[in-house]
Amino acid sequence: MTNISAVYKLSLVVVTCFIQACSSSCPVLDCWFVQEKAGRGGGLTGATTQEKSLLHIRTDANSHSAESQRAPSDISPDRVYFITDPGATLCHRSLSPPRGSIKKPQCEINPFLPQPSTLKWVAPLTDSAFSPIYLQADWLSAALHGTNKELVISSIMRAPTATREHNVILSVTSKTVSVKARLGKPVLLDCGFWVDPSSPLSGSGFAVEWRYQFRGEGRLVFAYDGKTDRVADTQEEGATLDFEGLHQKGNASLILEEAKVRHSGTYICTVYLPNILSQVVLELEIVEPPSLSIHPSPLPLAVPGQTLTVQCEASGFAPLSLELSWEFKGTDGKSRPLEPGSVTGHRQAWDGTYSQSARLELDTSKVDLGRGGELTCVAVHPGGTRRASTTLSVIGFSTPSIEDSMAMVGVALVLYGLIKLVSWTFTSSGSDETDKKEK
Repeated sequence: MTNISAVYKLSLVVVTCFIQACSSSCPVLDCWFVQEKAGRGGGLTGATTQEKSLLHIRTDANSHSAESQRAPSDISPDRVYFITDPGATLCHRSLSPPRGSIKKPQCEINPFLPQPSTLKWVAPLTDSAFSPIYLQADWLSAALHGTNKELVISSIMRAPTATREHNVILSVTSKTVSVKARLGKPVLLDCGFWVDPSSPLSGSGFAVEWRYQFRGEGRLVFAYDGKTDRVADTQEEGATLDFEGLHQKGNASLILEEAKVRHSGTYICTVYLPNILSQVVLELEIVEPPSLSIHPSPLPLAVPGQTLTVQCEASGFAPLSLELSWEFKGTDGKSRPLEPGSVTGHRQAWDGTYSQSARLELDTSKVDLGRGGELTCVAVHPGGTRRASTTLSVIGFSTPSIEDSMAMVGVALVLYGLIKLVSWTFTSSGSDETDKKEK
């Protein structure tokens, strides 16, 4: 019993220390409070104002510290907020950089006004026109980016009117702020959400929406009404969600079954609760390196003074950025760059990928190619560097190498020996016949 009691007490100490450690790991965030001033006469909005603010994050509303009661001299006491986040989303390590670190998390908070949505996949959340008393409070929205640029958080927080004691009601997060994917491969765009289970809004259903934006144009990718378990008819082909994970774990990640060039752009994951919403923004770039080919291949034999025309074709790449160049490696194994030659404009294929050609006019009278070597086309692309090579042979060169000279001398000696042998044979045979006739 004594041992069991001791183990139990020890476990309580460990759990208590763990809870304190978790609580103490929650950051104190330097933030900007941003809002728009109302225009004169109630018309257009005026200038945007920014004020320094401070967010004291905790997982327990009762965990006040002495330091949290003192506001820095450059921050108004009205802009010091105490945020309770039972889900500990705002306690992520990327929001707590090491002491003395230059990199700081980015944080912005704004006043938020709850209101119903007219979208058909969100409207069922607010079937009743009744505005609950719960919404009559001070609401804030917070947008945070972690120091490693791999985490983005958007939270909606509520506080009783005229207080600065906010509770996180809804948090939407993503760990794939910027994604690069290969053409034809499946893509996962991470998005998850957490809802305060003690909030009256948590039991009223939710909706998830994914939208795409690129160069001013946008489209709906996927929309799902979690209350009625219905998918919008305007979903994009090849896009889906993990519905089991969505309902059980708040996993709203978008799955693209096959990456295409047109998928490159900005994606917005929005999670709706009755009268409130929160969203995160992600970037997806489809990166496919080029395939290279050299024409003609193989190259014809070249002679000094001849001009060879060689073309390098780069195809099937995305995005547009591409640098084409030429290299030559002689028989001595040394590589050197050649003149860049001419480059054509981009051509776009049916699948959205691009192609481009480089043309090289190789004048063997101006470029010392020796006895030939390896000609290489080099393509530098965001998806990686690619190379294509072909053999170049030069005949009739004017300056033979030492090896060739020795070979020629050897051949000459062999020929001389053969001639001498034949000559000696015929001479010897002729002498024998003369002797016979004299006898």
